[in-house]
Amino acid sequence: MCTRILWNTNGRAVLTGRTMDWPESTEPVLTVFPQGLKRDGGKLAGTTVVADNPLLWTSDYGSLVTTVYGAGTADGINEAGLAAHMLYLDDSDPGPRDADRPGLQIALWIQYLLDCAGSVDEALDLLGTFQLVTVGLRGFAATVHVALEDGFGDSAIIECIAGEWQVHHGRTYTIMTNAPAYAEQLRLLEEQVNTLRELGHDEPDSELPLPGNVNPVDRFQRAAYFSSLLPEAADAQQSVAALLAVTRNASVPFGAPYRSGRFATYNTEYRTICDLTGKRYFLELATSPNLLWAELDHFDLAPGAPVMALNPSDPALVGDVSAAFTPCPAPF
Repeated sequence: MCTRILWNTNGRAVLTGRTMDWPESTEPVLTVFPQGLKRDGGKLAGTTVVADNPLLWTSDYGSLVTTVYGAGTADGINEAGLAAHMLYLDDSDPGPRDADRPGLQIALWIQYLLDCAGSVDEALDLLGTFQLVTVGLRGFAATVHVALEDGFGDSAIIECIAGEWQVHHGRTYTIMTNAPAYAEQLRLLEEQVNTLRELGHDEPDSELPLPGNVNPVDRFQRAAYFSSLLPEAADAQQSVAALLAVTRNASVPFGAPYRSGRFATYNTEYRTICDLTGKRYFLELATSPNLLWAELDHFDLAPGAPVMALNPSDPALVGDVSAAFTPCPAPF
């Protein structure tokens, strides 16, 4: 259920790939938000879910995002070059509601960070300004963790477990999937590397027994392996293509079994690439052969500018679709 891969060592551009893996359509819409929008962190699709002391703010930065169910933001980049990605995490738990702290419904978590922070450091400084409030979307509890990166290549993985922030901050935290919690993922990766060395695989080769299933641990280890082998790219375009290849490798094919329960499969719905250097946002639907992208600098992000949106499901869309966005009411 989702993978994030940061490539901050290619010398061309800081890039991040992510997959959205989910059992049904999240109704993704590419949306451009200008500066100066007033937000209510206690609202979920127009319904009040935090009645006492909701977090209120006005956006300082414009952003280009992919929305989820029209109720929040799953992924995106802002004009300062900060990107944020929301991935599922069973262990997420903000703890009991404390009305003395401004409450932020969790589907707006990364939108708040994109609205108000221009770097990973600034985003981390905001963690003390609110308390997350878990909500439900289409029958699913929105238990998530967040990955951040900026144009300098800085990175952070943020989890809230048992009411406490767990933050992994630094350029080396480049891979993220889902369960278990991040500290355990890192331990399992180190264990896998040590096991391979004991088997004589000190260097990469085609006989290395790489984890190949679709569970979060296998995807984490596979993404870590292939992203570490990415060669120097000739230009930014080749860099995007290279990272997209690894992101596709970490994707979940249609029909791949995940686990029993409400849904047995969680195939990849879409993939995105954030170019934090060029301020470009790429999206590839798993149901379409076309790669789309939009240039954030092509939009009017000044206060008072309209919110702009594009439904990416039109099969005629391909390439730079910046001009295809149209004004729309703010979804939240």
